Amino acid sequence: MTAITNRYFDNLIERLTTVRDTQADAIDRAASACADSIGKDKLAFTFGTGHGALPAIETFPRTGTIVGFRPIVESTMISFHRVWGDMGSRQYRFIHAVEGYGKAILRSHQLDPEDTMVLFSHSGVNAVILDIALEAKERGMTLVAVTSLPHSSVTKSRHSSGKRLFEVADIVVDTGVPLADAAIRIDGLDFPVGANSTSITIAIAHAIVSATAEKLVQRGIQPFVMVNPNTAGKEAANVQNDKNYDELWRRLKAR
Repeated sequence: MTAITNRYFDNLIERLTTVRDTQADAIDRAASACADSIGKDKLAFTFGTGHGALPAIETFPRTGTIVGFRPIVESTMISFHRVWGDMGSRQYRFIHAVEGYGKAILRSHQLDPEDTMVLFSHSGVNAVILDIALEAKERGMTLVAVTSLPHSSVTKSRHSSGKRLFEVADIVVDTGVPLADAAIRIDGLDFPVGANSTSITIAIAHAIVSATAEKLVQRGIQPFVMVNPNTAGKEAANVQNDKNYDELWRRLKAR
């Protein structure tokens, strides 16, 4: 590997190690909240805007994830990669700062006070993520925040409440990612490269899902696990995954 590649991976490994060593208790409490909800036939919703939507999407349906996690995925919140045209980056930059839009999103979902809401946001200061957080709390849900305290604690809220995500959540998992997110400096280049917040939040998301599955098993509940269909056992995998989807539909119909 080249020197800069080594620097990037060394930095990422260091940050993941710090999360493992300092956030194990917070991740365990987040998993307990999710297991409480899923064990009661409720849901653990996940949500993020921009790159924060990526760890939310990873929680289900994906190989190794379990029924009960329910990503909320808004196309306006994740289509910034288009840059130009319909739902491009300029529209995203506008809409994620519009207060009230998060409440409109939640009106399309039937929430229960015994559900858990897991929010992913590096900065934790923008309007939509705070809308979702405050509405979830108002409805009595347990709120988990996966966010960067180094960034959020020195950044002013962009919501009329004046709150930042970590100040609203019941459980905070700190990614530890610095203010700039990108961490690699190159001589002759003004701005750093090598962002790692997404890699870290996705790892945290899968840690929460895995720990949730373990807690359910320890409570005598067999979680419905998504299995990989791209194997020699494709048909059996599809049968299992169809059962998983049926179980999700059962939970949704009961609302």
